[in-house]
Amino acid sequence: MRGSGFREHMREGHHRGGRHRGMDGAAQRGAKTFRRGKAISFLEMLHVKRATIKQQLEQPEFQSIQQILIGELKAIDMVIQEFSQLFDIQEGETTEAADSLQEENVHETNE
Repeated sequence: MRGSGFREHMREGHHRGGRHRGMDGAAQRGAKTFRRGKAISFLEMLHVKRATIKQQLEQPEFQSIQQILIGELKAIDMVIQEFSQLFDIQEGETTEAADSLQEENVHETNE
């Protein structure tokens, strides 16, 4: 049977890295792992969608749905802003991630 010292140890958050998961009361600063890479990749995808909608706004064949496109553009801007704040992603990080991903793809195709 385990002693009360073990229970106290677990309660303090020392067992299985509890302190690293924000159990000690410190504010979390955003994911720093593989999940963060996925979040940045998703944000890049949102930026591509935004650019596509913006391009459609300038084309005459989409003139009849211009108000819808403007609404979509505003909505995607809001999602980008909230997502960036949620994952604490700075503007420069998305371009850096895209550059490193592009370099990886070049290395894979050259091999």
